[in-house]
Amino acid sequence: MIQFNNVAKTFRKARVLDGISLNIGIGERVALIGSNGAGKTTLIRCLLGEYTFDGSVSINGLDPRSHRTAVLGKIGFVPQLPPPLKMPVGQLIEFSASLCGTDPQRIHAIARRLGLDLEAILTRQFVRLSGGMKQKLLISIALGRDAQVLVMDEPAANLDPEARKIFFDLLAERLNDATMIISSHRLDEVSALVNRVIEMDMGKVVLDDKVADDVSLTGTVSCRILLKRFEPAFAKALDGWRIAPVDEKQLEWRGEIAGPDRLRFLGIVSRYTALVADLSLAEC
Repeated sequence: MIQFNNVAKTFRKARVLDGISLNIGIGERVALIGSNGAGKTTLIRCLLGEYTFDGSVSINGLDPRSHRTAVLGKIGFVPQLPPPLKMPVGQLIEFSASLCGTDPQRIHAIARRLGLDLEAILTRQFVRLSGGMKQKLLISIALGRDAQVLVMDEPAANLDPEARKIFFDLLAERLNDATMIISSHRLDEVSALVNRVIEMDMGKVVLDDKVADDVSLTGTVSCRILLKRFEPAFAKALDGWRIAPVDEKQLEWRGEIAGPDRLRFLGIVSRYTALVADLSLAEC
């Protein structure tokens, strides 16, 4: 269904994508993971036809740049950063629904489930909404259409805990009728939804792991790290992981990580071998 063939992208002489080749089949649900700057968002924008690039991309045999209307009409997309649209919310919903021939009330229904009162904001400009309201509306538009492909770039950003849970419940309802690409820093958030994990680093695919639907990715591992001394660089490296110091001197760190993330986590910690006095991992 989706093919990336030797895709490369350079910005100001910086190689952001470096020869990406991937085939994503119908019904696959992909977690696209990696740190900031790994190339995840750039790859997604190439898929959506927003960038020129070397190599080729196709969705159902169509080039997303030369057949943008046909391709985007079958994609539900939630961007990492909301666009600065000045269009009123009601007009945006009507326009989005007309592009793919869907009933605007489907978008309204999903918004209500997410806790967004559309009736109160229909005349307000999209750009003037709060971050959480923008995210809920973009999710409602993406999931309110009959999309064959759902592309989500850090979709849970700006969502409150309750809306985050409802959002992942909504995605779970689409497991049997959509191919998904979900970009996230946290595999543990999306592990229950996906059957393939693709990790990117420095513009390359460094891990591509298909997981059978009857194998769980939801297991967690408890972690304990003792440091010889504290270094701010170590704390910065663990930013975004559910690992935190438990003492005033910040020498003992504890927390949990998603089971499939353990090798990536150990790779990060290994950069600070000289600091680590002891490290233990145990299945929860």
